[in-house]
Amino acid sequence: MSRCMSRLLSAVESELQAGREKGDPTERELKVTLEDAELWRKFQIITNEMIVTKNGRRMFPVLKVSVSGLDPSSMYSFLLDFVPADSCRWKFVNGEWVAAGRAETRSEGRGHGGIYIHPDSPNFGAHWMKAPVSFNRVKLTNKVNGGGQIMLNSLHKYEPQLHIVCVGSLHRLVSNVSFRETQFIAVTAYQNEEITALKIKFNPFAKAFLDAKERDSHLVIRPSSSSPSSRPSSSSSSGTPQDGFYRTPQRTGSGFSPVSHVTSGDRLIGPFRRPGSLLRTLGSNGPVGQNPTHLRICYSLTGQTAMF
Repeated sequence: MSRCMSRLLSAVESELQAGREKGDPTERELKVTLEDAELWRKFQIITNEMIVTKNGRRMFPVLKVSVSGLDPSSMYSFLLDFVPADSCRWKFVNGEWVAAGRAETRSEGRGHGGIYIHPDSPNFGAHWMKAPVSFNRVKLTNKVNGGGQIMLNSLHKYEPQLHIVCVGSLHRLVSNVSFRETQFIAVTAYQNEEITALKIKFNPFAKAFLDAKERDSHLVIRPSSSSPSSRPSSSSSSGTPQDGFYRTPQRTGSGFSPVSHVTSGDRLIGPFRRPGSLLRTLGSNGPVGQNPTHLRICYSLTGQTAMF
């Protein structure tokens, strides 16, 4: 029994050792750094959006931070709050976000609600410092009393705020930290197609995409014109993709613009009313068509199929 206990304690000690090396019992050198900051900035440039639903939707990008300078032997809880970034209600008009009146306040009964407590809380400072702290389980909802989820108002802008609390006989707030890069507007559906494209490009769990092996041949943009699009002779009559092309069936009465919508296999991704921005986003690592790793995109403007 004593040997088993010794092995367990040794495993705990080994796990916490990495965190102790970053520790500071005085907490004077406390530092919190945003992980994936460059990815957050890509979204910030075009105003990030996060989906809110009745059942709750997880965030992407995921909020992750690295922490150093905590007391390795003290116990801490990590809490996440979402504070209004301004006093405006927003709307998406002509391809951009514009202020559209005064934001709803908490006193009006539909301000933001709920504080997310990280499931590892409370825990030793050494635990929090040994690896980045991820808030990948946070769910955003537009439903009051969402059962532990974070309730946000649609078309309002928010900024996540991290609270580090030292717990014990006396609870003590150690730090409040927020990052402007993580601001976003809560929406019930993505408004900016460039945001949609970025989410698809960088989120490995995007529902609309197949795995990386299938993407190269399955991603097409279907025309909405009444005339059937031409297609390469290599396409089979069954519609099986060959050489990166899909037979694009005729689609009429959709109400979309000439480049109407994107599908991945049998899954609808679009509509994209301004395909140029989609191509710029997907081809941001170099000119579209010059990088063999780019997704192949077929679209038709006047019945002529082109591939990039």
